[in-house]
Amino acid sequence: MLEKQPTEQKKTIQRKDEILQVLAKILEEQCQGRITAAMLAKEVGVSEADLYIHFHNKAAMYQGLIHFIEESLFTRINIIMKEHSTTLVRCEHLLMLILAFAEQNAGLCRILTGEALVGEDAELHYRINRLFDRLEAQIKQVLREAEIREGLEIALPITATASLLLAIIEGRIVQFVRSGFQRKPTHEWRIQWEHLASSLVI
Repeated sequence: MLEKQPTEQKKTIQRKDEILQVLAKILEEQCQGRITAAMLAKEVGVSEADLYIHFHNKAAMYQGLIHFIEESLFTRINIIMKEHSTTLVRCEHLLMLILAFAEQNAGLCRILTGEALVGEDAELHYRINRLFDRLEAQIKQVLREAEIREGLEIALPITATASLLLAIIEGRIVQFVRSGFQRKPTHEWRIQWEHLASSLVI
C-alpha cells in the first residue's frame, strides 16, 4: 500500500504553486518592466529568503511557468489528435486552443512573446523557442497526414503553410500583449479561420 504524501511535501507543492500563480498575476498586471524577487515576495507575503527555499532563483520560477504552458498545451493537443480525424478540424481546434489559452492566461503571454524574459537567463529564451518549434512540428504533422490519410493537397508547401499558420497565431498574441491585454486573441478568429481554411487545401 502506498504511503500518503507527507503533509510537509504537500505544503511545499502548494506554496510553489502559489508563488507561480502570483508571478503570473504580476506579469498580467504590471504589463512592462522586470519583476524583482523583492516585488514577488511582497505580493506572496513572504521574505525573499522564503522564495529561494522553493526556487533556486527567479529563472527557476519562469521555468515553472513555461513547464505549465507546455503541459497545458500539449496535453490538450494530444486530446484533439485523438478526438478528431480530419485535417481542417484538427488545425482549427489546435490553433483555437493556443489562442484561447493565451486569452485565459494573459500574464503568460508576456513569457510567450519573450518580453518578460528580457535580461533573464538565455535558457528561458531557448525553451520558448523550442515550445514554438514543437507547435510548428505538430501543425506540420497534421498537414502531412492530410495528404496521406485524406488525399488532400495542401496549397503551399507544408513547411511554408505551418510557418504561416503559426506566425498568424504568434502575431495575435503579440497584439494582445501590445494592447495591454485589450485586443483579445480569439476576437473574429472564427471568420478569419474560415477564410484561411478555404485556401489551405486545393
